Amino acid sequence: MRFMMLMIPLGYETAPPDVQLDPERVAAMMRYNEQLQDAGVLITLDGLHPPSMGARVSFATGEPLVTDGPFAEAKEVLGGYWMIEVASRAEAIAWAKKCPASANEVIEIRQVQEMTDFSPDVQEAAAGFAELQKGSRARR
Repeated sequence: MRFMMLMIPLGYETAPPDVQLDPERVAAMMRYNEQLQDAGVLITLDGLHPPSMGARVSFATGEPLVTDGPFAEAKEVLGGYWMIEVASRAEAIAWAKKCPASANEVIEIRQVQEMTDFSPDVQEAAAGFAELQKGSRARR
């Protein structure tokens, strides 16, 4: 089973574009990342720039509307993520609990949808999805 572990650093929604990271915290997180890799569960991971450097495209009116960050209405934003492959939700939670997160950080765990989770008609509508996934991995 694949799971996304989404890091939500509280307060990151107002971080400036040039936010500075604490080298000690980065080193601790790297040790955790290496544990995930050594255990063979890590698929990918990345950190994200703060919302002040981002943009949102909304479609409420039926037309795309671009809003540059920061986003006043944002209460929680993503700071980064890990994609892991483990045997169960409980194992994903166990890995999240090992993270050297600080008091202002939350990890949300979400299982990735697999084609087998869907009905045959949805699987048929999504024919070719696996090839798209392979193509995106090949470009890296």
